[in-house]
Amino acid sequence: MTAVICIDNNSGMMFNHRRQSRDSVVIQDVLSFADGKTVRIHTYSAPLFAQYPDSVCADDDYLSTAGEDDICFIENADPAPYADRISRLVLYRWNRTYPADRRMTLGLSTYTLTETKEFAGSSHEKITREVYVKC
Repeated sequence: MTAVICIDNNSGMMFNHRRQSRDSVVIQDVLSFADGKTVRIHTYSAPLFAQYPDSVCADDDYLSTAGEDDICFIENADPAPYADRISRLVLYRWNRTYPADRRMTLGLSTYTLTETKEFAGSSHEKITREVYVKC
């Protein structure tokens, strides 16, 4: 599976049990990166993709049932338990440090960075997208 995750400088994903940002440009970039494939999401993430209902499939158990070719947007679960199934990792870095109560603990040592793209978001002047492939 391809895991798509937004993190801060300390791998923080959520703060006070809420997402750190609702950046609409990131959501558009995720869908562009998916290149027409359906993005699997948790129902918690559905409001982020409300303008694109035909582009996502919301399911609370999506990480357990995701297939090898699926793209999964993860924001309220640590992807580490699914590491053996993640062949590609897409990180959107906010390039800021927030207080966080949920962090990504998935290590990058078994992945190779293959692409980096910087762009301005709607909530952050600089967002970095990094694409990693499992070695």
